[in-house]
Amino acid sequence: MTNSNSTARSQALFEEAKQYIPGGVNSPCRAYLAVNDTPRFIVRADGAYIYDVDGNEYIDYIGSWGPMILGNNPPQVREAVQEVIGNGLSFGAATEREITMAKLVCAMVPSMEMVRMVNSGTEATMSAIRTARGYTGRNKFIKFEGCYHGHSDALLVKAGSGLIANGGAPDSAGVTPGCAQDTLTARFNDFDSVEKLFEENRGEIAAVIIEPVGANMGVVPPAEGFLRKLREICDVNGAVLIFDEVITGFRLAPGGAQELFGVKPDMTTFGKIIGGGMPVGAYGGKREIMEMVAPLGPVYQAGTLSGNPVAMAAGIAQLTWLSEHPEAYEKINRLGEKLFGGFREILERARKAGRTKACCTVNSIGSIGSVFFTETPVTDYASAKTADIAAYGDYFRAMLKSGIYFAPAQFEAMFLSAAHTDREIDATLEAFGAYFGE
Repeated sequence: MTNSNSTARSQALFEEAKQYIPGGVNSPCRAYLAVNDTPRFIVRADGAYIYDVDGNEYIDYIGSWGPMILGNNPPQVREAVQEVIGNGLSFGAATEREITMAKLVCAMVPSMEMVRMVNSGTEATMSAIRTARGYTGRNKFIKFEGCYHGHSDALLVKAGSGLIANGGAPDSAGVTPGCAQDTLTARFNDFDSVEKLFEENRGEIAAVIIEPVGANMGVVPPAEGFLRKLREICDVNGAVLIFDEVITGFRLAPGGAQELFGVKPDMTTFGKIIGGGMPVGAYGGKREIMEMVAPLGPVYQAGTLSGNPVAMAAGIAQLTWLSEHPEAYEKINRLGEKLFGGFREILERARKAGRTKACCTVNSIGSIGSVFFTETPVTDYASAKTADIAAYGDYFRAMLKSGIYFAPAQFEAMFLSAAHTDREIDATLEAFGAYFGE
């Protein structure tokens, strides 16, 4: 790479954006506040690379926050979108592609019997909880500290990701205590905390919602047997188990985390991953639960853009390709093992050499992972919060200067794609090793 490392154009655009957009960005994680830098304004992405307005090229480990499993701008998805837009961008009416997409999702996801398309992961999780409440006739639900399920009011309680630094409950101004009073929080990987909440709220809990792999407090895999115990306690108490697979769906396996771990939830939520990065989401699960949704049942949910033909075309192209090419999962998992395993080896050598800034923990599963700037093993929200945010910022800026585009926040995940190759992994490990003194 021959980057100039100039950021003059990005800096100018950011200053202009701040005059018209709160904080200069349309999503807080783009602001680079957590890494004390200026956001890069992007003009193009292709394969494993992304390019900014100053002409810099980066190896991309964000992938639009996860959905680009095939890499950026994959031709099969791009061509599907180009074909459909000639007929119109939005109809607000039923299309055949919605059926094709629904059948594809139900075929790939082990627990899915019916599915409803929406427009984002936030809308999917909000709608799933409402449906679970309607189905059970109960009001309360359990979520886990550090798991982020979108920005609907009741879910902004110890919600992880960009909110970790804020603390408190609820985590956002404008969320009333009344909105959050039925939100119960348990500790990730701590089944005793879940049992205690069920005991204290007997007969009142409608649902348990969880990221089966925590990916918004950094990547935190579930402890052995933890998800299965959640399945059992929900069965005993008549509660709906919801897997938020906005990050893990179709990424850890064709059927997501539930296929990988062999645990079937009652409901599952998805985000942009089912649309190849387009603005789309979905929620679904058992037929008897989904038949509660209007127009069949009394749980109301609607949206003009739900099942948008452009998003459906993109999603069908990506999911069809993934279902027909299981070798893609072998590739991205192998590359994940090489990258994150390489990080661990470099850090171990640096620790043996007495380099103090190598006090890091690396968590990963398959093609996603995180480097935490803490020596503490990260297994939940509390241990994730021991990470040194300033140290991560130093690391982020150094890697960005080396042409490596990581998430501009300690508590976000890294994502690999099928477009990455050993070339990109080797270059990343070289830059990583150089930062830690090799």
